[in-house]
Amino acid sequence: MGINVLDKHCAPDGAIAQTESTGVDMKSVPDSRALSDRTVLISPTETEGELGKELAQHGARVLAWPTLDISALETSAALDEAIANLFGYDWLIFQRVPAVDFFLRRFRGLGHEISELDALRVCGVGAEALGRLEQSQVHIDVISDRLSSQLMCAAIENYVGGRDALRGLNFLAPIATSARDYLQEEIENAGGRIDLVATYRTYSVDDPNPVRINALLTGGAVDCIAFASQSQPSEFAATISAVC
Repeated sequence: MGINVLDKHCAPDGAIAQTESTGVDMKSVPDSRALSDRTVLISPTETEGELGKELAQHGARVLAWPTLDISALETSAALDEAIANLFGYDWLIFQRVPAVDFFLRRFRGLGHEISELDALRVCGVGAEALGRLEQSQVHIDVISDRLSSQLMCAAIENYVGGRDALRGLNFLAPIATSARDYLQEEIENAGGRIDLVATYRTYSVDDPNPVRINALLTGGAVDCIAFASQSQPSEFAATISAVC
C-alpha cells in the first residue's frame, strides 16, 4: 500500500509546515516491527482501514485526530452586530467552507443580498472555500492557496500595493468559536485592524479531551502524520485549528 507521510513539523504560526511528502510502500518494509518506536497520527476514518492496520502490524502506535462536528451558534449576537456594521470594514476573509456557509446563511437571513458584498474586498483561502464562494456568487479579489497567515497577508499586501497600504484598513474574518487564528497578529503588525467573529461552532464527537492531540504534537510525542488521500491534510489542518 502506498501512503503519503508528512513528518510532523510545526511552523511558527502553529500551522503544519509544508514539507516534501514521501511515498512509503508498507509492504516493502522488511522488518515487521520497523515502526515499533514510532507514534503515527492518522485520520479517524483510517483507524480500522488498511492504513491503520498496516501501521499497527509494523509496530507503530497509531493515534487518530478527533472527529469534529459543525453546528450553528447558540447565539448569533456578535455575528449579527458584525453584519450590521459590515460596511465599516474594507475586507472580508473566508478561510473555510463552514465560515462561508454560516456567514452567508445569516447574512441572507437578516435580509441582505449577496450583491451588497461587492462594496468590500474579499479574500478566499483554499480551493474548497473558493469553490463555495463562487457557487454563492460572491466575488473574490484575492486568492490564497494555503491556509497560512503569512501567505494570506502577503497576498493581500500584493493586491493593495505593499505592506504600508494595509495601515488603517479594517478586516472581518468569520471563524469557528474555538479556532485560533494567527492572521490577527499579521494584520495588526502591519497596522491594520481585524475582527474575528464566531460564525459557527465545532466540537469533538469522539474525544472528550481533543486538545490532547495538540499537546502530543507540541510535546514531540508524535513522530509523523500519515495521510491516505489528498483531502486528509486539509481535514487535519481544520481539526487542529479548531481544537488548539
